[in-house]
Amino acid sequence: MADNVDTNWSGKSRGGKCGYQFFISVIRHLGVRCAYAFLALIVVYFIPFAPKATKAIWLYNRKIRGKGLFSALKELYCHYYVFGQTLIDKIAMQAGLSSYYRYQFDNYDRFLDVLNKGTGVVMIGAHVGCWEAGATFFGVYGRKINILMLDAEHQNIKEVLNKNTERKNDFKIIALNEGILDAMIQMKIALNNGEYICFNGDRFMKTDNIAPVEFMGQLALFPLGLFKIASKCNVPVVFYYAMREPHCTYRFIFEEPQMGKRNTPENLQKQYVKSLERIIKTYPRQWFNFYDFWNSDKKV
Repeated sequence: MADNVDTNWSGKSRGGKCGYQFFISVIRHLGVRCAYAFLALIVVYFIPFAPKATKAIWLYNRKIRGKGLFSALKELYCHYYVFGQTLIDKIAMQAGLSSYYRYQFDNYDRFLDVLNKGTGVVMIGAHVGCWEAGATFFGVYGRKINILMLDAEHQNIKEVLNKNTERKNDFKIIALNEGILDAMIQMKIALNNGEYICFNGDRFMKTDNIAPVEFMGQLALFPLGLFKIASKCNVPVVFYYAMREPHCTYRFIFEEPQMGKRNTPENLQKQYVKSLERIIKTYPRQWFNFYDFWNSDKKV
């Protein structure tokens, strides 16, 4: 489970090697539904023993969503449970069980048209839903994906996933923690080769250029530097989300912001924030930034 509540992101996720190995074993021998059943019990553990994440979810539901006391208690449990479901789904899909799930697409044909232009594409996502669910459909496109991220995930967890899952990631990682100049060079090479640059626009590090933007009714800080890069690349930009629907269904959503010579990084950022806001209002339990995103740490 994620448990980082600083106003910036370290790139690490909560969850140990044993936890991943346990769910992999359950999925393999008992199935996905049994994994969900075990998850229902494990969530009870995380509520008191991941206090920072729990506090963040509580503030989100009470202050941002305006939930009452008892409703917020219910949402707290459900929020953790849905997050755990997406983690189980990711493991199951990597283990070759993608046929267990159903998939829906918004603007998929248009999205493929953009990818097939050969100009390179910037894809901007967020820490919502489960973007890895789309890996089944990336196919040849997957080998052109370059994900800009902090490569700080615990190595032993990576080893467990690689050892016990059938599907290997085709995409490439551009690690920000290896230096921004090196990352910029890799991005330029990838785009020149007609490949895709992917990043999440809702987290930042202390060194990032940030800007306050109204989000869900209150000001929140979003990184601006990545949007500066995206607006200057002179390639198509797409907002991409993979959201969990009922009955083991994933919905892939692709949106194109308005781009042009006069479009500024600030304008692109605001379009992204409005897009993300629509997603969160539709899928409020799939907001997976488990820290005080709005700096709303007040007694409620």
